[in-house]
Amino acid sequence: MTLLEFSMTPLDKGESVSKYVARSLDVIDKSGLEYKLNPMGTVIEGEIDELLDVVKQCFSVMQNDCNRIITTMKLDYRKGKSGRIASKIESVESKLGKKLKS
Repeated sequence: MTLLEFSMTPLDKGESVSKYVARSLDVIDKSGLEYKLNPMGTVIEGEIDELLDVVKQCFSVMQNDCNRIITTMKLDYRKGKSGRIASKIESVESKLGKKLKS
């Protein structure tokens, strides 16, 4: 399974872009993949082709009315492991012996 963290931002829409981010989150939510929104992007988990397809769908939605879009992505593949959106955080918390803000 693969984790993909990405951020997609229109550069021609001013300071507040949450309505554009919300449209991407609607695409992600409808995909059925596990995901977690964070203040700087979103992490989704699945097979690589599914993940890249979701990113392409988000891009298509944003491209409809945005003239310039910047996207950053990070991939983390680990064979045979799923549920890592939560388990990676839990692993660090267990080593610290306490819950962290997330």
